[in-house]
Amino acid sequence: MNTNVATAGEFNRIVRFLIHELKPRGPWLTTFNVISIPVIVAGLVILCFRFIYGLGSVTNLTQEHPWGLWLGFDVVTGVALAGGAYVITFVVYVMRVDKYQSIVRITVLNGLLAYMFYGGALLFDLGRPWNAMNPFIGNSFGFASVLFLICWHFALYMVAAFVEFSPVIAEWLNLEKARKFLKSLALGTVILGVTLSLLHQSGLGALFLMAMPKIHPLWWSQFTPVLFFVSSIYAGLSMIIFEGTVSHGVFKNLLTPKGHHSFDDMVFGLAKGAAITMFVYYVFKALLFIHEKQWDLINTSWGYWYLLEVLGFVLVPAFMFAFGHKHRSLNIIKTAAVIALLGVILNRLNVSIICFQWYEPVRYYPSWQEITVTLMVIFSEIWIFRWVVTRMPVFSSEH
Repeated sequence: MNTNVATAGEFNRIVRFLIHELKPRGPWLTTFNVISIPVIVAGLVILCFRFIYGLGSVTNLTQEHPWGLWLGFDVVTGVALAGGAYVITFVVYVMRVDKYQSIVRITVLNGLLAYMFYGGALLFDLGRPWNAMNPFIGNSFGFASVLFLICWHFALYMVAAFVEFSPVIAEWLNLEKARKFLKSLALGTVILGVTLSLLHQSGLGALFLMAMPKIHPLWWSQFTPVLFFVSSIYAGLSMIIFEGTVSHGVFKNLLTPKGHHSFDDMVFGLAKGAAITMFVYYVFKALLFIHEKQWDLINTSWGYWYLLEVLGFVLVPAFMFAFGHKHRSLNIIKTAAVIALLGVILNRLNVSIICFQWYEPVRYYPSWQEITVTLMVIFSEIWIFRWVVTRMPVFSSEH
């Protein structure tokens, strides 16, 4: 009887605590709120039209261009930008580099939210979203299809990321026993998460292998899965530098001076890892270009576009990362991170949208409704991120 009373009392405490935490904090009329709230409301209205009247009512998708901004950016690009979570957890828990322990929680939170929002945005792009479970159960796709594997990798990785972040939630709710138990699962969950990430990051590239006749030769390769995986590593590291810089400016009141200094020190290590990975990626691209003997394609408008991507958004930031690491220049490294992120976005959009059906006279351009919904997804993720970090001990560096 006493046990039941204690359990009921603990449950009531948690409910009261959650109700209290749901109350808004800080001023409402901030620049971000003024911009994001109308966009989120407009995006929700557009989605109502989309689910009532179909994709054609709000998108420029056609039978020739069935994959648009919602899939090319929200899913194919968004998943790459979330790669920092599996990279950092691997470095800390598997390689035992404790130097980066203090950014594990914030990085895992970023990865979890990215998968939840960008993966969830896939439902917007499906003509029949109620059939979204078909790839999970095989159905007509079969159990050996790439889509079947990616769907399960996505779902399992989100579970793994949530388990990795769950000790923070337990600590926030003051559930000490639950926190200790969940922390004991960390190593096994990280290994599972890293394995799943390796598979679905490359699996996204494997989706485009069957589209060989539809993708420009400069962007199609049988090694696209490898390129997608390698680029997700430096995309994740660049995103950590970028998001960390923004977070340390916006949430500086939640950090100690020691926390600011330690992050600046970690940036140099992240830059070194990004530089090495980007040079590896560039060598892969160069070898594939030489092996495929694509010299005749360079002196074309598509060839110039290809050189801009590979040289301007891969090789240049790679040298900037290396230079910034050697000369201890934070500004150069942070600039390189932004350029590298733009390069990853450009590459994924080239493969999935821009260079897809490149020979068609009528090109696909996203409608203003598609752009608004994409911004709605990004702003909604930032709102949830802000709510979590201002309430939970996310910036804690506890082991």
